[in-house]
Amino acid sequence: MARLLNRLANAFPLWVLVCSSLALVRPEWFAWFRGPMIVWGLAVIMLGMGITLTLDDFRRVLRTPWPVAAGFAAQYSIMPLLGFGIGRLLGLETPFAVGLILVACCPGGTASNVVTYIARANVALSVLMTMCSTLGAVFMTPLLTSWLAGTYVPVDARGLLLSTVQVVLLPLAIGLALHHGFPSLVRAVLPVAPLVSVITIALICASIVGQNRAAVLHSGGKMLLGVFLLHVGGFALGYLAGRALRFARLDRRTLSIEVGMQNSGLGTVLAQRHFADPLTAVPCAISATFHSIIGSVLAGVWRMRLPTADRNDRGQ
Repeated sequence: MARLLNRLANAFPLWVLVCSSLALVRPEWFAWFRGPMIVWGLAVIMLGMGITLTLDDFRRVLRTPWPVAAGFAAQYSIMPLLGFGIGRLLGLETPFAVGLILVACCPGGTASNVVTYIARANVALSVLMTMCSTLGAVFMTPLLTSWLAGTYVPVDARGLLLSTVQVVLLPLAIGLALHHGFPSLVRAVLPVAPLVSVITIALICASIVGQNRAAVLHSGGKMLLGVFLLHVGGFALGYLAGRALRFARLDRRTLSIEVGMQNSGLGTVLAQRHFADPLTAVPCAISATFHSIIGSVLAGVWRMRLPTADRNDRGQ
């Protein structure tokens, strides 16, 4: 059973792609998952991440701060600037440009840990990078979004901050407390937690795509290109940043995945809560599909390329 659950969770790009595609044809199938349900869905995802964390994870960050700090800096510099630049270059409509910037300013996605595992890269480093960028999102996401998206529309930075605390920090803290306070309960829940997160992400994305079906079909061409370029650029520049910092090959792959994959669910929730135009959430929903597919393809290629040699490689 555990192996089946793991395989179903690893197929997350397929779930997201299928549900989002179905939403364009049958939006009513996903219309029920909206409003507060999306917020609670993201909270469940973050809670699932929280129960995997221990105090030892935080101690490891303190023992090896340099790679994690480099990942944090890359996450919150490469992607936000890419999102802003691509929006300007393509001349995206204001809600699409704001949505692209918003998702670019979000932390690394929890799915990056799965992709890192498939790619046979540094899973421990991936978890630590995701954890730190997620905690940092409480301040970095509102700050960067206000700075960059504020050139398009007024941004309620304080509201973004409060929402990020509610849907990120609190569930993570509760999950951490459950891990240490109720270990038997956590052990029972852990096998199904990744699949629950994947299904929830798929429902969030499909709901947003379905609600904005007409706009996606009518004027989504440039928006789709913008989201695609954002993630391709994130993966590529993340890898190059690792090379410039002289990371080992597996660590370069890990940094590439962490930078290229965003917490699109968080972007979707923040877009719905704090931006009047519902189209702002669309790039965030599309983002989950693109980064999942690109990351999975990249992981498959890396997994097939001399895995034994790569494991032993420490700097070439």
